[in-house]
Amino acid sequence: MKDFRAAYQVSKGSALDVDKEFYDRVASAPGRELVEQFTIPIRTGRAWEVPAGHVFRIVAVEGPQVGDLNIWNRHDPRERLWASRTRQLQGAHVSTHDRLWSTLPFLRPLVTIIADTLAGYGIDEYGGRIHDLLGTRCDPYVNKLLTGQDFHFHCHSNLVRSVLPFGLTEFDVHDVLNVFQVTGLNADDMYFMRDCPAQKGDYLEFFAEIDLLCALSTCPGGDLSVPLWGPDARDPIEVCRPLGVEVYRLDPATIESWKSPDVAPYRGQHGLKPEKGWWDKDGE
Repeated sequence: MKDFRAAYQVSKGSALDVDKEFYDRVASAPGRELVEQFTIPIRTGRAWEVPAGHVFRIVAVEGPQVGDLNIWNRHDPRERLWASRTRQLQGAHVSTHDRLWSTLPFLRPLVTIIADTLAGYGIDEYGGRIHDLLGTRCDPYVNKLLTGQDFHFHCHSNLVRSVLPFGLTEFDVHDVLNVFQVTGLNADDMYFMRDCPAQKGDYLEFFAEIDLLCALSTCPGGDLSVPLWGPDARDPIEVCRPLGVEVYRLDPATIESWKSPDVAPYRGQHGLKPEKGWWDKDGE
């Protein structure tokens, strides 16, 4: 099958050109300090803060388990992960040196992935890849639509409950990064999910580019080895496992040359003339 080049090309020095040597140094530099560590039980969620210049890690603490991740600017939740634009700028599945971008009008990296123990998964025989931005969180609305049953521990609901103490609501929960989840598109261009390949101790690690609020749900589908819908569906609780989170403070010397990225420079008023409020057809 012929290949075709990506729409968004990386040129040296552009906003998409990542300083891989810097992030590799961050990932391997000594002197990091563990400042927070916790485990998220099965079918629940938890939110936590990560200061800019810190690192956080999501860990498969017992074995294969999918986690659904949301990210916001800690000081302005209107700025949050933009999954669809990240798919275009980075890829439908992400790994080391990829970035997760924020929504308009901010459009800047929220995090950069600096380590991935599953980076070698590659592409499986079905075209599946790991750490998915193709799909989104499971939710009780789709579940009710498909099964007629109420279930309160889908990732959407877990994320909603986790952010309430931070003043956020259901309207702030957004499309996710599915950590440790293998997905793809089949021959009919339909979304598929495969068994999670993560083993105990596997992790995905992020560098916080700005002050963050993060939230993670331990998916009620567990490792996705059990059908969730259709004639063979059953409760997969026996394949559900917890996930761990670790937050690290770096040695200041490690990041002395780094600064948080600025928001997007566009300030063009979208062609409107502020003094009149009319659309500027001449583009001035």
